[in-house]
Amino acid sequence: MAEAGGEARRIGEVMRRARVLQRRSQKNVAEALGYHQSKVSRLESGRGVEDVRVLRAVARELGIPPAQLGLTSAPDASAADSRTEVMQRRTFLASGVAALVPPAASATADDQLVRVLLPGPVPAGSAASLDTDVLRERVGEARRLFHTCDYKALERMLPGLIADLRLAGDDRRSSGGSATDELSSLLATAYQTATSLLLKRHDQGTAWLAVGRAMAEAERSGDPLILASSVRVQAHVLAREKHQSQAVVLVHHTADQLTGSYDRRPPEYLAAVGLLLLRGVTAASGAGDRAATEEFLTEAREVARYVSLDRPGAWANFDSVNVDLHEVSALVARGDAGLALRAARPLTRRRIPVPERRAALWVETARAYSQQGRLADGYRALRIAETCAAQDVRRQAVRDLVADMAARAHRRSLPELHQFSRRLEVPA
Repeated sequence: MAEAGGEARRIGEVMRRARVLQRRSQKNVAEALGYHQSKVSRLESGRGVEDVRVLRAVARELGIPPAQLGLTSAPDASAADSRTEVMQRRTFLASGVAALVPPAASATADDQLVRVLLPGPVPAGSAASLDTDVLRERVGEARRLFHTCDYKALERMLPGLIADLRLAGDDRRSSGGSATDELSSLLATAYQTATSLLLKRHDQGTAWLAVGRAMAEAERSGDPLILASSVRVQAHVLAREKHQSQAVVLVHHTADQLTGSYDRRPPEYLAAVGLLLLRGVTAASGAGDRAATEEFLTEAREVARYVSLDRPGAWANFDSVNVDLHEVSALVARGDAGLALRAARPLTRRRIPVPERRAALWVETARAYSQQGRLADGYRALRIAETCAAQDVRRQAVRDLVADMAARAHRRSLPELHQFSRRLEVPA
């Protein structure tokens, strides 16, 4: 299985090198093939290479010898060759399924997180106290690690935290009672955080597993705010997998039950609804649905009128600034780079307390500059983003942006961008 995974990554690297040598961007190749840019990005990272027809289309477009992509030399090859080709693709598919169940001997934080998300007996916990107050503090710390972009520490923390929350629920049930609503709420929040982390890692397969767990615990808790937060991360997973229309419907359906009477709602309620609406903005703009994008933005601005949070914690990243930031992102998504830069300019002078949000502003600014071909300005924006949240800049989506910019920038005219690309370990 490991060999199959390595072969998938090798094929992706062959595609990427062919594209870069032709000085073409992912977007350019995707448009020629009739795909979205994210499709090319996934292929180059070794995901989706089990589809023979897609590989043949890529080989033709980039002039890659079919054998280098594990294909037979011609579409009308012998039946035996075709069977071999199909078996190779099946091997890749099997390796993707096997990735959900790590080897027993492995002890990495990533493997531990996958194990604690799988059904079955609860893995060993952290041996920490299972007192609800202590567990609540630990969940709050996990959220803080996410918002400060300390993903490595969060990845180490989450397996033990989730195991302890599950064990606490089992203890309540074994003593003749039932797991409290608060324990279910805390566990749902931990699963939501795990989902968000996995999406940062571009591990959509495991993210589906985590968000399913989050939804189940949210429903068990009976708390509409916890359910809204779980719906928000589920919409994120849907949108990441290019199911934006379904994500928009999901957000609409949930928000319709929660919006209104904002002057009588507590801050946590307003922030949960606001963050859900902002997820709708992202999904709708990704789908090219301008009407839905504006509808979600308008409602989120209305919610923000009643929110005045300026403190660390689970809800502190929703306010009017975050709404404005999502407007910038939506403008970038639909290619309105000039309007996006105009909207971003006042935000760069505002205080944004959450590092993830500060970094996101500068990454979106870099995308807008890249759309205009202003690669030097885009590089400077990325360097500022790195000062805000170094680990966030190393996630795959940003590395793809850097690779695309470096492919279009002449090495002599912008050597610092190429140095930055190497430092992020973006394949040259």
